[in-house]
Amino acid sequence: MNGSVLLTGILALPQMMDVFGLTGRPETLPGTLVGGARAGIDRNGWPRLAAGQGTAAVMRVVPNAALNRYAAVMGLVPWDGILGLGSGTAEGEPQVLLAAAIARHVLAAPADRPVADIAGRLPMIGVIAASELRGAASPPSGGSLVDLRAPDAVKAVAWDEPHAGFFSLQICQLRHDTHAGGMTPLLRREVLVSGDAVVVLPWDPVRDRVLLIEQFRVAPWLRHDPQPWLLEAVAGRVDAGETVEEAARREAREEANLTVARLFPAMHHYPSPGALGEYLYLFVGIADLADGIEGIHGLESEAEDIRGHLTSRAELTRMALSGQLASGPLAMIALWLELRHRAIRTELGLG
Repeated sequence: MNGSVLLTGILALPQMMDVFGLTGRPETLPGTLVGGARAGIDRNGWPRLAAGQGTAAVMRVVPNAALNRYAAVMGLVPWDGILGLGSGTAEGEPQVLLAAAIARHVLAAPADRPVADIAGRLPMIGVIAASELRGAASPPSGGSLVDLRAPDAVKAVAWDEPHAGFFSLQICQLRHDTHAGGMTPLLRREVLVSGDAVVVLPWDPVRDRVLLIEQFRVAPWLRHDPQPWLLEAVAGRVDAGETVEEAARREAREEANLTVARLFPAMHHYPSPGALGEYLYLFVGIADLADGIEGIHGLESEAEDIRGHLTSRAELTRMALSGQLASGPLAMIALWLELRHRAIRTELGLG
């Protein structure tokens, strides 16, 4: 882009201007911005400028390299000198903090990475950016046993992302405070970053049974496990812009064709914090598990091939205690439900 352009919508807000390293002059345009709830999250999430009453705030800026690269990834081109307009089909308020976090990830990608490759990863970039925002807002774990360190207790020296597919491999070079005082030597740490996910065990407290799903998993297969078709709970990534509860209900519909009436949070955790950048939100979901509900489900677009299985809660507990559940999150929820099922039934008014 040459000359000045008018940034509108979220692009004109200070959070986004800071990401691009831009300053500008505020102006206004006649009309109202409509339908930009997914602006900065999806390539097609930008608002439209509707004629009529009101004015839209804009910022006149001279584009720099950061803005040009971001616009290319997002598929944005100036329209009558205005940047940040689209079809305007997503109603609601834009999520500015998330959009800014996504923009930072886009601009942090290696300079030699093709624009098309970054654009193709936008859904997963959004998952990771939203995960980081949730992580920053999380209450500290460890209780009184672990001191909360200052932000500068970890000093990042260098960062690289040599692979970015559905997941990304991030290599960090860092130093951190030691328990004895002082700092470590320079450390190299590799992390497979996959973003936050939800895990939901559907439970029918009236019939006192659960629904499990069965699907092929490549990691056990690569390990030469004789049973790579694992029994699991319903699970999936938390998409950018949705809450963990919304994700839990969506995954129950997609993987088991179930409507979850209520969610009870179980034991949220990092499954492998030394190497895996993933945080799991575990839930027991109250559902009507009538006979014949098992079925075969999953999204065709993701080549999911998922079979449902009904079993009693008592049998699930027996399987967990006897080591017959290879899926760690499922075993954890099974044991949590064994401890909490009476309290949940009382809360639901079932005695």
